[in-house]
Amino acid sequence: MKKLLGEERRSMLLDMLKQEGQPITGTELAKRTSVSRQVIVSDMALLKARNVPIMATSQGYVLFTSNEDTTRCERQIACRHTSADTEEELNIFVDAGVTVKNVTVEHAVYGEITASIMVSSRHDVQQFMQKLADTKSNLLLELTEGVHIHLISASSEEKIDFAIQQLQSKGFLITTN
Repeated sequence: MKKLLGEERRSMLLDMLKQEGQPITGTELAKRTSVSRQVIVSDMALLKARNVPIMATSQGYVLFTSNEDTTRCERQIACRHTSADTEEELNIFVDAGVTVKNVTVEHAVYGEITASIMVSSRHDVQQFMQKLADTKSNLLLELTEGVHIHLISASSEEKIDFAIQQLQSKGFLITTN
């Protein structure tokens, strides 16, 4: 494939994200368009600046369509646990049918730091954990002694309530006394 230039490439990237319907890594998009991953990162930044609803997740780039999440319930919950408990926490969510959209921590210098997670299945959780291990990256909760907030979504409040009950039984939920 010949190297695609500028607007033609960005248009093709949007088409790929629409057709795929699931996250695509920057490396894969770079291969498909015969450019470097850094060019893809720049293209995605340009598209986001135009208010194209693209999100970078741990699994890759994903395009949100207007009908996505319209019938889903969302809630923010505060948690506290160690890094070693992260996989168990995420599995509690996805086993209950809940998507973990992001994580936020309150940093003393930078204020709120939010990062996309977008895990909805055990497979997503495994990929997320593998990427952490492969890149030797730290979790945001390590900046705040384990305290963090998740934005979660599900098709019903009951699924969210069930996940919260499970988190509470494990001692992962921050509760007010």
